[in-house]
Amino acid sequence: MSTQGESATSGEIRPFTWTAGADFGQLVLRFALGGTFIAHGAQKIFGAFGGPGINGFAQFLQSKGFTQTTLLAWLTGLTELVGGALVVIGLFTPLAAAGLLAIMINVVIMKWGGGFFLGQQGTGFEFDLALGAMAAGVVLTGPGRLGLDTGFFWSRRPLGMGVGCLAVAVAATLLMQLVFRT
Repeated sequence: MSTQGESATSGEIRPFTWTAGADFGQLVLRFALGGTFIAHGAQKIFGAFGGPGINGFAQFLQSKGFTQTTLLAWLTGLTELVGGALVVIGLFTPLAAAGLLAIMINVVIMKWGGGFFLGQQGTGFEFDLALGAMAAGVVLTGPGRLGLDTGFFWSRRPLGMGVGCLAVAVAATLLMQLVFRT
């Protein structure tokens, strides 16, 4: 029988425990994902970083076969901006990441015919799929212990809440495709 401080080199297998490395890894993931979406939301809403602004984004959506494009542009831009900020600080993380995931599912659907790789024309969906996978990972794992959600039930048992939020993301995707797509 080993003592609590005994090393794993003694031949005994240590039990699996949560590590600070997992929490810092989750923080890096949240910063990368949320920060990217904050920038994209700022492009759509404010025209920042060379972005199109609301009117330009609404015109783009119209060219892709969407209706009610000004409303959709605002919904998308605000979801990216606010959802990205919430993911960065780790507040309401599963729901915020589910909103980002819903956007990325819709983008992949929109770009599906352009192939997987971005290529010369930028028509592929590989980048969007990667962001969507990051969002799904955050939905399922929660914020880690380095977020403002720490202590809430969804951070103590992120899988249960994550599965529910995945369902919300899929429902939001279907709703968007049914309501805003011609």
